[in-house]
Amino acid sequence: MKKSYTLFLALFFAAVGAHAQADPPLRLIHTTFLPGYVGDFEHFAPDIKGNRLFLLAEDHKTVEVLDIRSGKRIHTISGFGQPHDIVYLPGPNSIIVTEGDDESGAVELVSGSTYKILDKIKLPPDVDGGVYNPVNKYYYVESAGQGPDAKTHLLSIIDTQGFKLVGEITLRGGKSEAMAIDRAGAKLYVNIRDPDEIGVVDLQTRKLIAEWPIPDAKSENALVLDEPNRRLFSATHTPPKLFVFDIDTGKVVASLPCAVNTDDMGFDPVRKRIYITGDGDASVFEQKDADHYVHIAEVPTGYRAKTSIFVPELNRLYLAVASKGKRAGGKLVVPEPGSKVEVRIYQAQP
Repeated sequence: MKKSYTLFLALFFAAVGAHAQADPPLRLIHTTFLPGYVGDFEHFAPDIKGNRLFLLAEDHKTVEVLDIRSGKRIHTISGFGQPHDIVYLPGPNSIIVTEGDDESGAVELVSGSTYKILDKIKLPPDVDGGVYNPVNKYYYVESAGQGPDAKTHLLSIIDTQGFKLVGEITLRGGKSEAMAIDRAGAKLYVNIRDPDEIGVVDLQTRKLIAEWPIPDAKSENALVLDEPNRRLFSATHTPPKLFVFDIDTGKVVASLPCAVNTDDMGFDPVRKRIYITGDGDASVFEQKDADHYVHIAEVPTGYRAKTSIFVPELNRLYLAVASKGKRAGGKLVVPEPGSKVEVRIYQAQP
């Protein structure tokens, strides 16, 4: 079964290869090398007005600050444990970083002017991603359940104005990966693992109000909401696949193969494209209408180049390439000499 699916993926991507090469949807315009860095990256966060782009260097335990237009590295923020997610808040000019491992978890407040860590809130172990709600100014942070057989896990609610823990939301399953909030700030959509499903949370009652199974797939790891078309995009690892949900019915309306080991996804509302980044490739899909999608290109990127962000204001996709080497337990233990670690900037093409 695994061999047949791998063959299917190869034939599927080859079918669009000629078109992708002749008219690529993404053009590489700049590369910033990060010498001396090893390991993986996590997520990006943009500061358009301040001309900055923040990147979490997970294994290096830093936040890298880049010029969002030139790509030049301008600062390194240190002092973190193992950072996992980041959000920039333009009003107070502050940065919030989640960090955690099997034994600890926290969220930290960082000054956007001095880059100093100002405060820290301890959370349950194994903190991972987060999502910001601009309506109530709360930041929702994922933590894994405790133990291999955990039946529930938590979303911690951080009031970013007073920087304090104000509540928790209990979700079933061992962990969740990636979240999205609607424009009204009323509903939160989340990938829930074990069981593998989309969870819908009412943010007023802080209760799970709907669960949508992800058919014949698991290990979902990226999520994007297209609210004008009432669609939700989720990408899974096993098999590597894009699923499109109708958020009014909870039903899957489309599914297509995508890049392997994906971590981030972006939606281009102008070109109606979905960018999904995985290990070695970025899958690009075109939205024909709310129910129909076409794979238009598989863009070669780099080793474990799964961390990315699409910035619509600049029509650019930013992508981080990790270092090669021997890994154990998902972590780099022996870096490969001469392996290049870099940030790539791609310009979306018409």
